[in-house]
Amino acid sequence: MNYKLMKANIDDVSILIDYKLKNIFDYAENLSLEEIKQINNYVKSNVPKEIDDYRVICINDKKIGCLLVVNKDDGVLLDEIYLEEKYRNKGIGTSIIKKILSSYNIVYLWVYKLNTRAISLYKKLGFKIIDETETRYYMKY
Repeated sequence: MNYKLMKANIDDVSILIDYKLKNIFDYAENLSLEEIKQINNYVKSNVPKEIDDYRVICINDKKIGCLLVVNKDDGVLLDEIYLEEKYRNKGIGTSIIKKILSSYNIVYLWVYKLNTRAISLYKKLGFKIIDETETRYYMKY
């Protein structure tokens, strides 16, 4: 499936916030109301600040997901990759990640432990778990 990565702009902020919140709330569990409020506030305040680093994933000019890669220590952090449900498992995410891996020697990412499909993909691509919290793995390529 052919896709394009387009530089995000201010008009994309609301969809990027939606994607980021879905990415979190699809796999974060047992959150208190206070934690949910903190996450919502954090996302709503940080997405606009990071807009220059976001890319919108498009197919035929339709926005289907987003990507956020930022500089981190000795490499980059794949901070976010999100695809709408009907575009998953079609090779798009794998293709994007492989391009990132070919562009950078060191790539880090966080993944929720409940996101077993993503963990399997990351391991297949060569990522290793280097740390973990109660709910997430920190991986390095």
